[in-house]
Amino acid sequence: MMTTEQKQLLEDFDLVIFGGDGDLSFRKIFPALYHRLNEHQISERSRILAVSRKEKGHDEFLVQLESNLRIFVKNIDETVLKKLLSMVSIGMIDTGTNEQNEVVDGWLRNTQLEVRVFYLATPAAAFGPIASYLNQKGYISKQSRVVLEKPLGTDLESSERVNDLVAEYFKEDQIYRIDHYLGKETVQNLMVLRFANNIFESSWNAGNIEDIQITVAESIGVGTRGAFYDQYGALRDMVQNHLLQLLCLIAMEPPAILDADEVRDEKLKVLKSLRPYDATTIRSHTIRGQYTRGKTGEGSLPSYLEDIEKYDSETETFVAVKTYIDNWRWGGVPIYLRSGKRMAQKYSEIVINFKDVPHNIFPEKKDIDNNRLTIRLQPEERIELKQMVKIPGPGGYRYKPFALELDYADHFDDRFPEAYERLLMDVVRGNQTLFMRRDEVRASWEWVESILRNWESEEITNVLYEAGSWGPGDSIMTEGAHWVSPPKQSRTR
Repeated sequence: MMTTEQKQLLEDFDLVIFGGDGDLSFRKIFPALYHRLNEHQISERSRILAVSRKEKGHDEFLVQLESNLRIFVKNIDETVLKKLLSMVSIGMIDTGTNEQNEVVDGWLRNTQLEVRVFYLATPAAAFGPIASYLNQKGYISKQSRVVLEKPLGTDLESSERVNDLVAEYFKEDQIYRIDHYLGKETVQNLMVLRFANNIFESSWNAGNIEDIQITVAESIGVGTRGAFYDQYGALRDMVQNHLLQLLCLIAMEPPAILDADEVRDEKLKVLKSLRPYDATTIRSHTIRGQYTRGKTGEGSLPSYLEDIEKYDSETETFVAVKTYIDNWRWGGVPIYLRSGKRMAQKYSEIVINFKDVPHNIFPEKKDIDNNRLTIRLQPEERIELKQMVKIPGPGGYRYKPFALELDYADHFDDRFPEAYERLLMDVVRGNQTLFMRRDEVRASWEWVESILRNWESEEITNVLYEAGSWGPGDSIMTEGAHWVSPPKQSRTR
C-alpha cells in the first residue's frame, strides 16, 4: 500500500536516459515513470530525453515507446500514456565522436529545472566516455546525478577503472550505483522486520540462528544476453551484487539512524567480515555448474553451449557457496548463497533457520521442527514464520508445524510498485540509502575474487546439471544445515 510519503509530489526534474531506446529502458525505466506519473508523484512539467547512438525520428521513437508500454504496463490509462509521451524527446549522441543531433544541445541547455538525472542504461565500458562527454559539454552541475547500472566491471581492477573514470567528473554523493533487488518491497521490509520487532532483533544472532540461506533461481536460460552473460557468469552476474546486498541487509548491525551513510557503513562491515576462500575451502564450500540439455513437460531444453552457440565455454550458469561472517554476531553461523539459470522454477527467497529447542519435554518425543522465517521476494511476495502448534482435541500433546503468513497480495490492496519506481524516485530525492557506495563495491569484489582466483588455481570445473532441474548436487548445503528444499510448485491465489 502506498504511503503518504511515497505519493508526495517530487520537484520537477530532467531525466536523460543514455540507451533510451534499449531493452532496459522499455521494460523497466519507462514503465516505472508511467506508474509514478499515474500515482501523481511526478508532474508532466518534468522532462525526459531518451538518448540513442543512432539518429531516430521523434515520431518513430514515440510509436516504438508506446508499443512497448502497452506490453509492459497492465491496464494502461490512455490519458496518463498521452501525458508521458508528451514529456519525452529523442536525441542522438555518439560519445566516441562527440557527434550529436540538433535536439540534444538545445534540450540540455534550455531548462529552468535544477535536478538533472543522467541514467546510464548502457554497458559499463561506455560510462567513462559518457561522463567525459557531459563534462566537456558543460552539462554537469552540482545538482546533477548519475545512475550506473550493474555490472561495474568483471573483476576488482576493471571495476575500479570504471569508477575512477566516472569519479573524474562526478562526486561520490552524485553517483547512484543501482541494484534493483534493493528496491523490492519485501527487501525493504527486511529493515522494518528486524529493527521494528524486538522478537526478531533480540534473537538475530549466532546464539539463536542455525543457518541463513539465500536463493535466486531463474527458470529461463540466457536468452538474448548470451554474449554478455558469457563474460560474467552466475558468480559475477548475481552473487557479487544481488545476493551480497541481500546478505548485508540481513546481517548488518542496526545503524544509529536511517541515514544513507550510516546504513552503508554497517553494510560495509559485513562485506569486510566475510571469510575469504583458500585452496581447501574452495573445493568443500563452493559448487559451480553449467546446464546441459534437459526436458520438461513441454519438451526438450537446449544446453547453455547450444544457447550461446559457443561450444568451448566454461562460464558457470549455477553457483552455490557456503560462507561465514567472522564477527561477534554471526561467528560460526553457516551462510548459503545459490543462484542458477534454467532451474525447475523461478523464485527468490531468504530463509532464516532458528536453532532447535534444547530439550523435548513432551511424552511422545515426536520430532520438533525448528522455527523458520521465510521471506519470499518473488514471485508471490510474502513473509512466513513456521512454528509448532498443538493439534486441537483430547489425547495429550499432539503437535505439528504451522506457518503464520503475511501474503502481500492478500493484505495490501494497492498495486505493488516495481523496484525501479522506488529507486528512480530516490535518485530524484537525492536519497542514496538503497544505492551502493564505492567502498561497498570494492569490498564485494575483493571477496568474490577469492573465489575466482582459487577456482582458477585449483582448476575447479563446472558440474553439469540438466536444464529444468534444481542444479548440481547440494553436498555443501546439507552438512549440519536445516536445508530447505525448493518449492515443488508455485502457489495459486
